[in-house]
Amino acid sequence: MPFAVIGHEFGPPESYRLVQHDPGAPAAGQLRVAIKAAGISYVDVLTARGEYQFKPPLPFIPGSEYAGVVEALGEGVTGFAIGDRVYGTAMGGILAEIGLFAASNVHHVPSGMDLETAAIFSVNYLTAWHALIDRARARAGETLLVLGAAGGTGFAAIQVGKHLGLRVVASASSEEKRAAALAGGADATVVTGAGDWRDQVKTANSGKPIDIVFDGVGGEATELAFRTLGYDGRHLVVGFPAGIPALKTNLALLKSASLVGVHVRHAGMERPDLLAEGGRQVKELAAQGVIRPAIAARYGIADYARAMNEAFSGKAAGRILMVMD
Repeated sequence: MPFAVIGHEFGPPESYRLVQHDPGAPAAGQLRVAIKAAGISYVDVLTARGEYQFKPPLPFIPGSEYAGVVEALGEGVTGFAIGDRVYGTAMGGILAEIGLFAASNVHHVPSGMDLETAAIFSVNYLTAWHALIDRARARAGETLLVLGAAGGTGFAAIQVGKHLGLRVVASASSEEKRAAALAGGADATVVTGAGDWRDQVKTANSGKPIDIVFDGVGGEATELAFRTLGYDGRHLVVGFPAGIPALKTNLALLKSASLVGVHVRHAGMERPDLLAEGGRQVKELAAQGVIRPAIAARYGIADYARAMNEAFSGKAAGRILMVMD
């Protein structure tokens, strides 16, 4: 009997339990997948705690991205076969050894890509692509300042930014995280929280203002980063685990700069064609090895609480991965 991490009420990881759970045969339009690897993000844990912007139905199996092997096909499913290596996203049902997923949200793993990479590249890199291409309209030669550079989306923004021909300055709190950012392709790093942080940014960019800020942090960092922008600068709001900041609108006027929201789920509802094209581009880059996520730690399913707590802490230099085997 397969196992799954299940919560009958929202709460910290310790309130969830590892129990035997078999979701059964796939319904029409579904695939039954043996999950081999799953990514765990800050948002996954926030959702499991009941503190995200929406609350899924209970009982709840956390997680949102996975890779595995097809075990069975529901009625009407075409384009897949038993044994296919696949990856996908879902709103829960991931921290489990078996899952049932809508075939429309499942994709084949590119040849040459391992399942660990497949489990954690799509959400972060699509977010970074959508932010830089669709929302910031980034142009080669521009400068990009990445906050939270060693986090999942921050690290993805570094690699997507370099692919687009941007000069990337990465901000991270620890030496380990800054080293990870440089390994990911950043041109320079600055120390998050340093008293002379703005001076460091200016020096890292040869005294010139920043064109684009990728802000997946929020809190006090947002206003400081916005102040580094030059004319026609774009500040991308991607997330705010450090808190929701209040930005004085006169700054936007004085700098002729823009505050730009990045909401991939909303974009998928309003502009599905745009997001689908971004997904295709990201998949191709990943298959070519141009972009590749950094893995900070791997845990077995029995260590789900440790894995979730580490992902929630924000201290890891890279992604937290659960490997079911």
